[in-house]
This record gives sequence, structure tokens and C-alpha cells, in this order.
Amino acid sequence: MEINEPCVVALTWVLKDTLGEELDVLEDPVEFLVGGDDLLARIEQALAGHAAGATLSLHLEPEEAFGDYHEGLLFLEPRSLFPAALEEGMVIDGSELPAGTSADAPREHLYTVAQIYPDHVVLDGNHPLAGIALRIEIKVHAVREATEEEIERRSAGVGFFRVQPLAPGGGAAH
Repeated sequence: MEINEPCVVALTWVLKDTLGEELDVLEDPVEFLVGGDDLLARIEQALAGHAAGATLSLHLEPEEAFGDYHEGLLFLEPRSLFPAALEEGMVIDGSELPAGTSADAPREHLYTVAQIYPDHVVLDGNHPLAGIALRIEIKVHAVREATEEEIERRSAGVGFFRVQPLAPGGGAAH
């Protein structure tokens, strides 16, 4: 079966920055919905027409991946607003920011706790890979028809580079 919208693909990959440093390795195949919200548009375009067994090497500029880095998404917040157990690298859903944090911080973003000081916390609303050109080696392990539920949900269950809220070290790519 060829990859065409909508279908589900099982992929593995190695993601690197342009200097060759590994950022993420997906060793076991994971299913993603092509034609939904699971994959970046540039990756879906590259997969189109391929079948199980295909390997692809892609170079993604920031605008094709996670966008440019925006300093306007850095927020300095009072340390007293956050729990004592707060750690650098934790991710906080913007809709769950404590009362008293900046009204300018968009609530639809995820915020990484970038730095913790005695009196304040630095929150970064940029994706951890924003502003970075990426290289990704993808292997297609399987292709199948998408179920009605997956099409309706716009996902096979795992999104590309989803970051889990409030997870220590939340910079994990998947």
C-alpha cells in the first residue's frame, strides 16, 4: 500500500541537528496518521507515494519544523507562584499557569521551565526545537488504512514531538 491521505504509517527515525548531534531516536516503530495532526506537513509531503520499506533523508528548515525562536515567548515570573518541587526542564501547560503569572503569556502554549532563581522563574513558550534546522532519517515499517476513529480524532494516538506537561526533563521529543 502506498502512503496517501488518510492512512497510518509505522515509522522509526533518527533526528539530528545540522551539526550531526542526535536529538531523538525512535527505535521501535510508532504509528502516525498521515492527513491528521501527528506529523509535520513537510514530512507528510515527503512520505506521499512511498510504501513499507522506504527510507527517507530530509533536511527541515525551522519554518518547516517548529518555527523560529521568539524572545517574546520568554517570561520572568515570581518564584513564589510555583510549587517548591518545580525543576528546570519541567513543562507546564499554559492553561495551567498559576494565578498571578503574566497575562501576556499565551495560554495555548506549553512552557518549559528554562531557569529557576531564588526570586523568579524563566518560562520559555517556544518549542524546544524552535529556530533549529533539522535532519531526519525516516524508515517506513508499515502502511495501513486509517480507521474512522483515527480520522475523526485526526491522530493515530501519538503526535510528532509531543511534550508531556509537567514532566521533568520534558524536552523529550516524543
